Order: sequence, then structure tokens, then C-alpha cells
Amino acid sequence: MQAPSDSLDNLFVPVRQESGEQERISRPALSAFQDSWRRLRQNKAAVISLILLAIMVILAIIGPWLTKYSYAQTNYSAVYQSPSSEHWFGTDKFGRDQWARIWQGTRISLLIAVLAAALDLVVGVAYGAISALKGGKVDNAMQRIIEILIGVPSLIIIILLMMIMKANIFTIMVAMSITGWVGMARLVRAQILKLKQQEFVLAARTLGTSNTQIIMKHLIPNTIGMIVINTMFTIPSAIFTEAFLSFIGLGLQSPQASLGVLIHDGFQTLNSHFYLLLYPALVIVVIMVAFNILGDGLRDALDPRMRK
Repeated sequence: MQAPSDSLDNLFVPVRQESGEQERISRPALSAFQDSWRRLRQNKAAVISLILLAIMVILAIIGPWLTKYSYAQTNYSAVYQSPSSEHWFGTDKFGRDQWARIWQGTRISLLIAVLAAALDLVVGVAYGAISALKGGKVDNAMQRIIEILIGVPSLIIIILLMMIMKANIFTIMVAMSITGWVGMARLVRAQILKLKQQEFVLAARTLGTSNTQIIMKHLIPNTIGMIVINTMFTIPSAIFTEAFLSFIGLGLQSPQASLGVLIHDGFQTLNSHFYLLLYPALVIVVIMVAFNILGDGLRDALDPRMRK
């Protein structure tokens, strides 16, 4: 009679596993950036938006040079010409080439928006981080200032400032940033209030690390995802604000070119020459929608809860 131990050995035979199979089963180690980029690429809408924005930026840089006409060059013998092989987007009432003006205007509008968003980022992050880290009376006083600024509609403040300042790229950027940093400051403060009680921050304090070093080396890097997402939504908002100011006559004015200036000029001849409004309107719509969709994609990609 066969021993019970021998029968058990025959029943349970270990499966041979190759080392290569183990490597295929295990998931390769990815950094936080690589993992976020992998999830962003899986979002088709965000990828398409990123491609569209890249095309818009490239055209804003090289677009005016693709035609032999300058954006400010007038030609009274070629006024109000419809789109053609000579003038791809037509001409306006001064015979100026609309292709050159639209991409020059896109360059100016993007420049204003990016500069305003960068200023909002710097001021908002610094203000929010200091407020959260200091706490106590300092935090209370800084939050009262924010509440006062929030209580006044930002558009009214911008309009009042533009009424007393000469309109140019710098003054428009400053006017939009007067209250634009408030939202960033509140988000950064809320995030840092959660992080300041974490072990790594307490350990840094114990070791005598200064507040500036704690903010720059420990707190800001852990809020970078939220900062990037908020900035992505700030840029299209700034583009819309610049267009609105130019449309009501408080922003840049012709012969300068911005998307707001072009929409303002095109609206005046909407019934007879609709293309003067159509093309700049399409450009600003594509840019704003693409930034918002990309911002949504980045929010999902940078959210740690989405990691699998």
C-alpha cells in the first residue's frame, strides 16, 4: 500500500515559473510625472486639445511670417477683399492682411494671458503659502484682505483701472492680476493647511529648517499638481478678459492687433463682411475650449486617487 505522503506529493505539483513571466506580470516602476503623463495620453480629448494648442502656438509664432504682408501694412486698393490665394483670410477696411493680423493678435493675446497667469501664480502661491504656514493672527489678517477683494467684482476693478491707465500689454496684465491671484492663494492655503501637519513638515521644523525652505522644498512641490491645473484654467479666462476689454474700447486699440481688437473690428462689419469676425472668433473659441479640456484632463491625470 502506498504511503499517504507519496499520494499527496503527486496531487500537488508546483508550477514552474520562468523569471521572464515574473517580469511581465510585475508593473514597471513609474515616477509621479511618468504616471501622470501615461494617464493623460489615455484621455483622447485632452491629447487632441494639447495638439490644437501646440498648432495655435506655432502659428502665433510663425504665422505672420508665412505671408509677405505685415499685420500693420495698409493697402487702400485692396480693402474688404474676401479670402483668396493672395489674402488667405481676406483684408479689412484699410486693406490689411487678416492672416497676418489674426496670428499677430493671437500672439499678443497669448502673451498677455500667460504673463497674467504667471503673475497670478507667483503672487497667489507666495501669499497662500505664507498665510497657511504662519497661521494665527497673521493668517486671519491675510484672509480678511482676500475677503475684501472677493467682495468687489473683479471685472469692475479691471475696468476702473483701465479707465485711468494707458492700455498696453503691461497695464492690461497688471489690471487682470490685481484680483486674479486671489483664487490661487485660497487653493494653495487650503492645500498647505492639510500638509503642514504631516510628518515630513514637522521633521523639517524639528531640524530647524526655515519657513522659506519648508515652503520651497516641501510644501510647494506637493501642491504643484493643483497649481498647474488652476493655471491652465486661468489662461483662457485671461484671454477672454483681454478680448472683452478690447471689445468695449478699454484694451488695446487698432492698429495694434489682439484677438479682442479683431473681434471688435469684425463686429462692426458683421452684416457685410462676416469673415472679419468669423476667423478671430474661431481662433479664440478653439484656444479657450482646448485649454479647458486640457485642464480637465490634467486634473484627472494629476489626481493621486486616479492611480491604479
